[in-house]
Amino acid sequence: MHHHGYLWTGSKQRFDDEALRRPPHSDPPSADKPELVQRYKEVKAEFPIVDLPPLETAYWLIKPEKLIRGTWEEPKEAAEWLGERLVEYVPQFASEFGRGSTRLALLVNSAAERLGRGGDVSHGFYLERPSYLSLALVCCSPNRAKPELVCPVR
Repeated sequence: MHHHGYLWTGSKQRFDDEALRRPPHSDPPSADKPELVQRYKEVKAEFPIVDLPPLETAYWLIKPEKLIRGTWEEPKEAAEWLGERLVEYVPQFASEFGRGSTRLALLVNSAAERLGRGGDVSHGFYLERPSYLSLALVCCSPNRAKPELVCPVR
C-alpha cells in the first residue's frame, strides 16, 4: 500500500459546484428532460478530469495522475507532507483558530494514524476571501473505501 497527496486551492464559489465534485449517478435522467440529460452528460465527461476535490476522498484516484502532489510508502512521510502544506498555507487561514501550532500538530499526528490503518485523510480550510484550500491523502492499492478504484500511477 502507498499514499498519494492532493492539494487544491481556488475560489469557494468554484469549490461549491458540487455537481462536478460527485460521480454521476449510474442511471441517466429521463430523456423527456433534455436540460437534465445535457447536464448529466457534462458532469459525466468532466467529473473524471476536473481538478476539483471530489466529495468522497477516494475518488481522487480516478483523476489525472498530474494532480498527484506526492506519493509515499510510509504513512508518516505522507503526514509530514500534509504538515508542510499546513505550515505553508497557515498564514492565509481565515480563522485564527486554525492557525495554532498545537492544532496543526494534532492534524498531522491523526493523519499518520489514520493512514496507518488504511484510511484516507481530507481537510479543508477557508483562506483569505474568497479562497479555499483542500488537502487530501489517499491510500492506494487498494483503497479501503473504494477497492474497485485502480491506482492512477501506472
